[in-house]
Amino acid sequence: MREIIAPLSQMLKNGDISSAELTQKYIDAIENDNEKYNAYVSKTFDKAMENAKTADAMIKDGSATALTGIPMTLKDNICSDGDLTTCCSKILEGFRPYYDSTVWSKLKAQGAVMLGKTNMDEFAMGSTSETSCYGAPLNPRNVNHVTGGSSGGVAAAVTANIAAYGLGSDTGGSIRQPASFCGIVGLKPTYGAVSRYGLIAYGSSLDQIGVLANSIKDTALVFDSISGVDINDQTSVDFDFGNIADTLGQTNVKGLKIGVAREYFEGINDEVKDAVFEAINFFEANSAEIIDIKLPVLQQTLPVYYIIACAEASSNLGRYDGIRYGYRPESFNDVEEMILKTRTEGFGDEVKRRIMLGTYVLSSGYYDAYYKKACLLRQNLIADFDEIFTTCDVLIAPTAPNTAFELNFKGASPVEMYLSDIATVPINITGVPAISVPIKNDSNGLPIGMQIIGKKFAEKTILDAAYFYEKNADIKVENFEGGVVL
Repeated sequence: MREIIAPLSQMLKNGDISSAELTQKYIDAIENDNEKYNAYVSKTFDKAMENAKTADAMIKDGSATALTGIPMTLKDNICSDGDLTTCCSKILEGFRPYYDSTVWSKLKAQGAVMLGKTNMDEFAMGSTSETSCYGAPLNPRNVNHVTGGSSGGVAAAVTANIAAYGLGSDTGGSIRQPASFCGIVGLKPTYGAVSRYGLIAYGSSLDQIGVLANSIKDTALVFDSISGVDINDQTSVDFDFGNIADTLGQTNVKGLKIGVAREYFEGINDEVKDAVFEAINFFEANSAEIIDIKLPVLQQTLPVYYIIACAEASSNLGRYDGIRYGYRPESFNDVEEMILKTRTEGFGDEVKRRIMLGTYVLSSGYYDAYYKKACLLRQNLIADFDEIFTTCDVLIAPTAPNTAFELNFKGASPVEMYLSDIATVPINITGVPAISVPIKNDSNGLPIGMQIIGKKFAEKTILDAAYFYEKNADIKVENFEGGVVL
């Protein structure tokens, strides 16, 4: 996997290219390639050039960091002051927030360059990014296949080299699954490690902003820059991660205790299963200790996740009524009809489905039977993971049970599509960190991803393990030759 950020940063500091020139190269690549991939849904090129001028000044005065002057993208649910931010939903058409999210504020202070907002499933609800009101982003590896969801536009932009890196959100696998489908790296941090201030909420106890990039080093550089406690987010945690990017490669995996739960491999595509076990064998051959564990509670995670996520979505999406901002129907007779028409016309089918499910499980007579029970099972799962990490340093599992779906693949029912999240949702339920790493292609040339999962705030451990694999294993996922390649 090719490192992008450090080489570009070195070129900028050496004066081989200016940030303004580099940014223009990315803008030209977006103008040339975005129609093929539908990755960007709004472009902030004027602001990008302003960011680039600021970055060039920082490089000149010696205050630059590794991310100064590097062009990147934000998922369309991460706010930036004055920029169109719609969650790829008709109900938020024309919405421009008046403040910056904390993650963008941190990056902007370091001289990052934002190229625009990228495509996603509507309100982050989906596993293919096909519920977007702008149409689906297409997988640069094979444009007849989806990118995965919901951060599919970020994954497409990073894969196609029309963004050096991007920030997405992960509620049940929405960073890791697109990373797996597109053959790049995706990090979902510990819940609370990165501020969610300025992230438009789907499921507040599950959502987490994270990184999509082309390499482990790039991922670590971005994570180091966005992590930390935030006064605007009371769920953020004051934890000193240090500079993880600076210490990558200083340890090997000798003695690393890797847990493998057979339940993670039930119902998994044979090619995916074989590829992940090849990776596990690689770690074992390099003196890691493989520990077989049992996690029968994994069978309960999918219903627990969808009950909790939909309940929180029902609450969070209640604010969209046509009164304050966003879409409003042209004609209505009274306030009640206006709200009804706004939500009927503004929300897509998948969002409506999840709102109705969430409202149902929170309703009188069903709250105890569904929502309360799901919360109790969540605590059991958290306890089980805590227990596992007393004997294991990391877990290894598939990222997704399959490679990228063909476009317009709906399955027999919505539930069949929900099953694609089976390997990722336990991480959001328990709040632990996980990273998806590409390991090889399947027989159709589509990437397969592997998850490395750690205990809370063990980002360094999983990034170190992933970096060792990246540098020493025979990864059979080719770098994408398109967009900006310097």
